[in-house]
Formats: sequence, C-alpha cells, structure tokens
Amino acid sequence: TVGGAAAQAPPPSRPPNVILILADDLGFGDLGCYGQRQIQTPVLDRMAQEGMRFTQAYSGSTVCAPSRCTLMTGMHNGHGRVRDNIPHGVFLQPDDVTVAEVLKTAGYQCGVFGKWSLGNPGSWGKPRQQGFDEWFGYLNQDQAHIYYPEEIWENDREELLMGNRAGARKQYMPDLCTDRAVEFVEKNRHNPFFLYLPYTLPHWSDFPPNSVMSQDVPSDAPYSKEAWPEVERKYAAMVTRLDGYVGRLLDTVKKQGLDSNTLVIFTSDNGPSAEALHRPAFFKSGGPYRGVKRELYEGGIRVPMIARWPGRVAAGKTSDHACAFWDVLPTLGELAGLPPPKGIDGLSFAPELMGRSQAKHDFLYWDYGLTRDKFCQALHWKDWKLVRNGIHSTPELYDLAKDPGESRDVASANPGVVRDMLQMIASAYRPSPDYPVKELAGK
Repeated sequence: TVGGAAAQAPPPSRPPNVILILADDLGFGDLGCYGQRQIQTPVLDRMAQEGMRFTQAYSGSTVCAPSRCTLMTGMHNGHGRVRDNIPHGVFLQPDDVTVAEVLKTAGYQCGVFGKWSLGNPGSWGKPRQQGFDEWFGYLNQDQAHIYYPEEIWENDREELLMGNRAGARKQYMPDLCTDRAVEFVEKNRHNPFFLYLPYTLPHWSDFPPNSVMSQDVPSDAPYSKEAWPEVERKYAAMVTRLDGYVGRLLDTVKKQGLDSNTLVIFTSDNGPSAEALHRPAFFKSGGPYRGVKRELYEGGIRVPMIARWPGRVAAGKTSDHACAFWDVLPTLGELAGLPPPKGIDGLSFAPELMGRSQAKHDFLYWDYGLTRDKFCQALHWKDWKLVRNGIHSTPELYDLAKDPGESRDVASANPGVVRDMLQMIASAYRPSPDYPVKELAGK
C-alpha cells in the first residue's frame, strides 16, 4: 500500500542503462561511507561521493531468497511468491512479473550473473524464463555458498568447471561473474541494458564446512598482517574484493562512453550474518543498529544503498527517504518511461533520485519464519517501528527518530499506536498455501 502517486520522470532520449549490484550478508556498517573504519572500500566510498547515499534503505527480507523475490517482483513479503529460504521448491511462476520482463518491453537486453535463488532446473523460476536474455551463475541457493563450484549454470545448460573438479581451485566464482558482467556491458554498449549482479560475497562458504575457511576468498590481502582472527581477515578481504569488482565495472562503463547514461545501484540483500565463525560485532557490521540476519530489528533489514548516475543523480547527496527492495521495479520502470505493473507494493523513488518531490509509503512491512516456531513480523510507519517476535508474543514498539538502535520499548506508553500498527500488519499479510504458519498449527 502506498500513499499517493509519484509524478513520472521524463525519460532521457535513450532509456538509461542499469547496473544493479547486490551484496550478500553485507551489513549497513561494512562500508567506509557508512562509518566503517577498518575495512577498505575506496570505490564504494567514491561512488557515494559521486551519487546518492541512502540512510533508510531496507532489504526485502532478513534472509536471501525472499529478499531477492521482492527485489525482482516489486511485491513485499506479505504478498510475494518466495517468502522464506525454506521450504525448498517454491519458485517464481509464469504470472510473476520481474524487473527484467518490465524492462524488456522498453527494448532492454537483460543479463544476470551470480546467485539467483528463485528457480531450480525444471521450474518456471529460471532466469531465462523470467525475462533475462543471458544468465550465468548458481540456480540453487545452497550451492551458491560454494565459491569454487564444480558445476555452474550458463543460460540453459549446466557447465563443468574442470579445474575446480580436479581440485586445482583455480576458478573463483565472483571473478568469473565479474568477467561476464564486463563482457555484457561491452557487448551491449549500443543497446539499453539491465545488468543484475547478485554476488555471494561476503556470505560464509559451505566448503569446507565449519572451518576458518567459512569466509572463502583467494587471499586475505590487504589484511594479511592484521592481528585479527583469520576469519575476520578473510571477511574484510571479501568486502574489499567486492569493492574492487565495483571499480572494475565503473571503469568499464566509463571506457565504453556510457557513464552519463548508466545508473548504478549498489545494495545488500539483508543484514550481517552471525551464523558462521565471523562475528558481526568485530567490525560493527550492523553500524549503530540492533540485530543481524534472521531478525527484523534494523540491523537485520536496514542496508547500505548507493545510486550513481552522473549528470542525473546529484553528487554528494544523502537521502533519508524510507524505501525498500520492492521499490526497485517501479523505479527502474519509471526511468525507462514505463508505467508500473498493476497490483505491486513498490513505490518508485525515481523522484528522489532526480531531486523532485517524493511520495512516501503508508508503511513498510516484513515478515520471517513462517515455517519455524516463531513467525516474526515488523512494520515501519512514520517514525515508529513495531516488531513482533512470534504472533503470540507481546509487540515491541520503538521510536526510530529518538531511538534508532531500538533499545527502548515504548509499547506500553503508546497503546493506540500499537493497535493501529497491528491493524496495518493484518492488512499487509496475505496467507500463502506454500507457507503455512507453523506457529498456528493445531491452534
């Protein structure tokens, strides 16, 4: 539900190219431009100086698959198709409309290279059946946690990476995805293109399991001499390596003469993970916010987001506009001169990018844990944030303007606000037969 309709931005003579870069489990505080002091991110810091840095950007969910579903479809998690990482087997269907399908109607070439998570072999959810012309990466979400895979999907075929199969470990998947992304930009320099680059970095690795290599990266440089735990050196190296990939893409865009007509957006799929050996507190990955991945406090869902488009997005701007992943589809559609699909939850933030008056959401909604013992829900309304850690639990209420760290529950002092926000939550959640609420079983 959105409040008001944003005025359409006048499209440029040719629709802008779009590069959407998605990190995996990168926290709000992991970048220098968001306060990080130990991990080096010079490219992204410069990108923020050259564009717009958002301070109230939110992911689609607090875990990977549903967050990516909201990003692709413009539907928040109360309405989306893929609402959790489990159960496996729920994928996008033919009637789901993705960003790629929308942009293709404006003549875009669409490519995705990296971690998909929204369809397996034999399903309708594969990228090439959801609007993408080119695809290289991991279909299966769990396989995406292996940085040196033995097999990988390219378009409609599964390819063997023989060097990795032989144990040589020569082909690092994020390197390969970057190579493909650069080739895609070069090949499509004369066409409007949409490049979606969902990296796995800095997500922990499944190979080998439960070891210090849970942050798998070819080298821990430039942190090799730091007196940190090895896993933290590797985590920092993953973030800095990701920063270098962004630099390579920006350099390619400039070299191809596309800088003035290319919008680059960088963000993360959820907050930092505390599931493996890396500890988010070590680098203050969550910034000033409470919570981590799998929680609906701000640290689990508030993410960095930077937008750069020289000559169109003013340089050095900071935006406090509250937006979320489901806003990306209508935003890119508007910039391409297209109306948004009917029935979506997203609200275009193109006016904010262009420096014009921006409409605001009535509220933002998240949920998580449908198939677990606690079905958690959260709502952001005005300056209020309501968190319910289980549908039978007592709601918590926070005033984000006064308490962004969510340290003081003020629900008892504001019963009317709690009542109104619970009604909004009820209106936002639509049950799905794919995700029965375990907490209600037998009730």
